[in-house]
Amino acid sequence: MKLHRRFHANITGAAAIEFAIVAPLFILIVLTMIAYGIYLSAAHAVQQLTADAARTAVAGLTSQERTQLVNDFISRSTIDHPLLDLSKLQISVATDPTNTNQFTVSAAYDTSNLPLWNLYTFPLPDHVIRRFATIRMGGI
Repeated sequence: MKLHRRFHANITGAAAIEFAIVAPLFILIVLTMIAYGIYLSAAHAVQQLTADAARTAVAGLTSQERTQLVNDFISRSTIDHPLLDLSKLQISVATDPTNTNQFTVSAAYDTSNLPLWNLYTFPLPDHVIRRFATIRMGGI
């Protein structure tokens, strides 16, 4: 009987046991937040680059000239993002088939080189970030 009372009265290791139970889940959640932060930062940078390239392409009169302006903008881009490698970025410029007064600049970025895929985390989004920006020519 005394042994039973002593066992319930001894709580010196309770904090260590609680930490051992909660710490792995907490660390997993923190790593997941970091991974999503990395991915969303890269996605935002690709969207900004696409929108800026589309605004640059407004100066082009033909589809070929717009494509050339977009490619020049991307090659000269001063975006200094540590997660973006411009060699993994694919850009396309296309006139909308249903409305010839607007065109779309599309970007696809392969994220396989990002460090987040090496983390053990919850399910992550697709390995390719796809973004687009549509510009209407000639005003409203």
